[in-house]
Amino acid sequence: MSSRVAVLGAGSWGTALAMQLARLNHEVSLWARDAEQAGQMQRQRLNRRYLPEFPLASNITVTADLDAALANAQRFLIVTPSHAFPETLKQIQPYVSEDSGLAWATKGFEPGNGRLLHEVVEEHLGSDMPLALVTGPSFARDVAAGLPTAVTVAASTPDFGATWAALLHGSGFRAYYTADLVGAELGGAIKNVLAVACGMADGMSLGANTRAALITRGLAETMRLGKALKADPRTLMGLAGIGDLVLTCTGDLSRNRRLGLALGRGQTIEQAVAEIGQVVEGIKTAEETMRLAERMGVEMPITEQVHGILFKGWSARTGVTKLMERDIKRETE
Repeated sequence: MSSRVAVLGAGSWGTALAMQLARLNHEVSLWARDAEQAGQMQRQRLNRRYLPEFPLASNITVTADLDAALANAQRFLIVTPSHAFPETLKQIQPYVSEDSGLAWATKGFEPGNGRLLHEVVEEHLGSDMPLALVTGPSFARDVAAGLPTAVTVAASTPDFGATWAALLHGSGFRAYYTADLVGAELGGAIKNVLAVACGMADGMSLGANTRAALITRGLAETMRLGKALKADPRTLMGLAGIGDLVLTCTGDLSRNRRLGLALGRGQTIEQAVAEIGQVVEGIKTAEETMRLAERMGVEMPITEQVHGILFKGWSARTGVTKLMERDIKRETE
């Protein structure tokens, strides 16, 4: 059965998810914050900035009028960068009910305090609101192209997870669901920080061994934080964890990996971000992950080095050396 879905955020990922929903015959209102961008997309039927090769289906309406995007929607999906998530949530709050619930595909933490996004939603909408997160290994360009993709829908209730999985599932797009919001949120956020680390190592031509070590030990520190927050370790060994981590650390469509590559080759953060031309979530997420790790008393050495390189002027090459010279310890705890 088709639904009317409001997708909030017309970047590459929001546009790709709107395309997937439209393929399955849902009526989609795609909201863009920028009125000029929204008008151009609606007239030209393309997101020229982010996905210029892929036309928008006729059942996608693009608008900068938030009221128009939300007024008749049955389901709501936020796909903004993490720094815009709290403000977007406030704006749509009057439209969201327990019947509609709320889903998001934003990966990151609340800016300034490292809270998980479901905690932010519950603060604004209450603990009874059905919630869901769409996450997993999914480059926007591949989804826009209709290439096979598998994601996880982590939800506050099994029924709501199944509802969103059914909304998205089909036409080469496979959706699983889980009840572990915490694990899914951690996996989707921290992988962006680890992708910066892998990109830096590859930018310095340190080889595949180094990349594999960073991915594996990065997963270990993510699981330590997950244990402290009572996440299900199986989530971090699935699509929302290792799946997304491997994709983001090895695929050159990853903005976070590309940032790391540029830093490893000697570019500044400002030069790299300007060249990428989109939000690089790993920058803010490194700061918020360290805030959360310190609050929970969890050691995260790779994240700490990335944070120091991004915010304290540490050298990328020195950071890798420090990681490799750490004291001998057991691999498993």
